[in-house]
Amino acid sequence: MSLSLEHAQLMSIGDLASASAADLQQVQDEAAELLRKSKALKDWIDGAVALKYEQRAQAIRQEQGKDTGKVHFVDDGIRVTSELSKRPEWDQQKLAEIAKRIAEAGDDPAEFIDVAYKVSERKYTAWPESLRAAFEPARTLKTGKPTFHLETVKE
Repeated sequence: MSLSLEHAQLMSIGDLASASAADLQQVQDEAAELLRKSKALKDWIDGAVALKYEQRAQAIRQEQGKDTGKVHFVDDGIRVTSELSKRPEWDQQKLAEIAKRIAEAGDDPAEFIDVAYKVSERKYTAWPESLRAAFEPARTLKTGKPTFHLETVKE
């Protein structure tokens, strides 16, 4: 008997885990396809909503003298909220130069700029052991959520 996606939803996780590899592959593939189709449909509908209301929301923002943020209006009894967020990007090299000038002036750059130090894992693993040892106290290795993809073996 083949396991259906609908039946899998009703099973406990322990019972589902005891299913055959083939059944798990089947429901995993079905769920992935359903998710892909749902995301595509949502993107399509969101595109239609944006096409319908984008100009009106922009006009209201312009009337309110703002380029970003939330605006609200009503269309045929439906409250429409449009949010246009700010996503600034900062030139890291220029910020480093500014931080240096702030420090040279005797002020603390941390009062003005959030500084984040990062080390590329690829570079770190390529370093000689002597260099890695100096950085080791500052390094914590965390793991993400494990993922599994099931696929039929082609013999």
